Amino acid sequence: MKLLLIEDEPQIANLLKAGLEREGYAADWVADGVGGEKRIELYHADYDLVILDLMLPGKDGLEICKSVRAKGITVPILVLTAKSYVDDKVTALDSGADDYLTKPFDFKELLSRIRTLMRRPKEKLTTELRSGGIVLNPVSRKVFLDGKEIKLTLKEFGILEYLMRYPNKVVTRDDVLFNVWDFHFDSFSNVVDVHINHLRKKINNKKRGNFLETIRGVGYRINSTADESAAA
Repeated sequence: MKLLLIEDEPQIANLLKAGLEREGYAADWVADGVGGEKRIELYHADYDLVILDLMLPGKDGLEICKSVRAKGITVPILVLTAKSYVDDKVTALDSGADDYLTKPFDFKELLSRIRTLMRRPKEKLTTELRSGGIVLNPVSRKVFLDGKEIKLTLKEFGILEYLMRYPNKVVTRDDVLFNVWDFHFDSFSNVVDVHINHLRKKINNKKRGNFLETIRGVGYRINSTADESAAA
């Protein structure tokens, strides 16, 4: 899952980003309101959730909530702020936020709030992803292959989840980098290819055929018909 963090305090942002990435999330950070709103407008389809501070330079969080909701953007927004009055919470929720957490906070509670928002039914997120005998649960972060749980690294899980959201469609290497790593990751690195090779060894077999395909010069594809072809 990929998160967008809009927070102007570098120390808090760096701690949050590092903590979220340790939990297996890809996290981008924007430090001002204007840039944060622009990122949401341009890339909202690539983010599963936005963590938004209210007091931001350029444009405050309430204005951002109202603006993106007015444009029909439905990505979940979790407000994270020092404002703790009930009226502030009500205003934020009425402005389009999905949840509200006050600073200081316990990181475990933040993770719990994120998981709760991810469980809510949305067009983009489903409870389980299924293809070719593989079942992936984005919330429990478990993967089952022919009924047996398989262990994946955090990045392998992220890659498989992203690809399974677009079965039989070719996604580019840069698409994988942007959605599983952060926005500024070096696109010339071979890290995607390395993780794809490790993942392929864990999920491809004779029964399944070439379930995870590399399309030379283009990118990668989950071939959901591979299991049927191998069985035929």
